Amino acid sequence: MNRELTVLGTASQVPTRYRNHNGYFLRFDEQGFLFDPGEGTQRQMQFAGLSATDITRICVTHFHGDHALGLPGVLQRISLDDVPHEVTCYFPGQHEHYFERLRFATPYFARAKIATQPATTEREYDLDRGLRLTVAPLDHGIPCQGYRIDEPDSVRMLPGKLAAAGIEGPDISRLQKQGWLGDVTLADVSEPKPGQSFAFLMDTRRCEGAERLAANVDLLVVEATFLETEAELAESFGHLTARRAARLAADVGVRELVLTHFSQRYPIDEARSRYLAEAEAEFDGQIHIAEDLARIPFPKRQSGG
Repeated sequence: MNRELTVLGTASQVPTRYRNHNGYFLRFDEQGFLFDPGEGTQRQMQFAGLSATDITRICVTHFHGDHALGLPGVLQRISLDDVPHEVTCYFPGQHEHYFERLRFATPYFARAKIATQPATTEREYDLDRGLRLTVAPLDHGIPCQGYRIDEPDSVRMLPGKLAAAGIEGPDISRLQKQGWLGDVTLADVSEPKPGQSFAFLMDTRRCEGAERLAANVDLLVVEATFLETEAELAESFGHLTARRAARLAADVGVRELVLTHFSQRYPIDEARSRYLAEAEAEFDGQIHIAEDLARIPFPKRQSGG
């Protein structure tokens, strides 16, 4: 199992000397999700040791420049590198024309296998190995959507109990498939293995879509553009503050929280402590104040019931 978030950029509208525009890569076993590729994403991927071949899905929340202007380069790189698998792109369907303009912003040999999944309402997509991707509208003033990934619950086979029951080899697969073998049930020789979950929310006020997507996830990545001193500004532009993002996470049962998308107005040497202080006042789980090129391991799986 290989599950890790790589932060490629943490700036909001304006990049700084220390923060690249947005970009987040989630490795979830065989899947590689690239979220909101802003300017400079290709270069940040190189610094992080990631290649175009690692990408299986691209998820764009909306088409403001700091979330999408890296898309032309990434899509062209997928063609240039002859990525052999299909890459599926998700984005708000109301702005599909922006996706197409970015995709063909300049001439190139477009030989990549690119599939598109524009959405205008809440939708669910069944991915490989039982994974489910959910998109739902957010509240930013323009079409914007958040994302959630869910792994199905399963069971963990217990070797000691299998041996005690005399079950081995192909019989283990038969037991898993049909739920019983002779007098032995699957529950007798296994324990629950809860699935893991992830949510990604950018550029939004608190809203029903944000709450549903984030509910009880193991890891939430959420924008915290402003501090509470600029709460009115945040509300007027459709953003969250660090305190409000953390309050959302606490209210819906998030396990670990990643704050990102920081305004350039806050000096880098004091931003981390101020963001952390606001978030800790509302959320008592683990908090990550994202930094460019940071790697954040997926939380350990919760124990079964």
